[in-house]
Amino acid sequence: MNATVWLRPESHRDPRPLPLTRPRIVDAAVSVLDEGGVDGLTMRRLASRLAVTATALYWHVATRDDVLDLALDAVFGEVEVPRAGEWRADVLALTSRWRAVMLRHPWAPGLVGRPLLGPNVLARTEFLQSALVRGGFSGVRLAVVTRLLANFVIGAALTESTWQRSSDGSSSSRAAARDYVSSAPDLYPTLVASGHLDDAWSDDDLFARGVEAILEVSA
Repeated sequence: MNATVWLRPESHRDPRPLPLTRPRIVDAAVSVLDEGGVDGLTMRRLASRLAVTATALYWHVATRDDVLDLALDAVFGEVEVPRAGEWRADVLALTSRWRAVMLRHPWAPGLVGRPLLGPNVLARTEFLQSALVRGGFSGVRLAVVTRLLANFVIGAALTESTWQRSSDGSSSSRAAARDYVSSAPDLYPTLVASGHLDDAWSDDDLFARGVEAILEVSA
């Protein structure tokens, strides 16, 4: 059996019309994942959400990994593809929307290492690379910059969402972290001088500047 759902034909083993469908399973799975993360998704819990038996799920998906792959691709479908225009603006728009979706679904960045062959993932990767090609990238430079941007999006979303969860998003937690660093200027003179962990720049601004820096140094 192929290791990913995208390389296997969808099974239709039961000819009877069933109220349960793969799209319904995926929608419910995304909700369960949003609530409890990857560890909180079990076939039993998913079946309970859909008011069916766990056995009923297996008429539509072969494994829990299938559900994760389908849910991840569904989330990528929320990333609005820009209308093609100036290539740098297109790259920034797509990556910014991608990051925003990952932040809405904080379980998703940790799954991006799985085989990404779903139609929504591939359509957005196609748009990203087509924008970079319009910017003059090709060959190994195209491959490198595509990976740099993808890793930057995933890393930014992962660190931001982890920080939000660990500190409950509170400003007091950020302030405590800043005070801890600034209280030791002898140990961290550069961090203190640079205002490390200060709120001078928003995460959105830093992300946009990061994308611009990747494109600038890669040009």
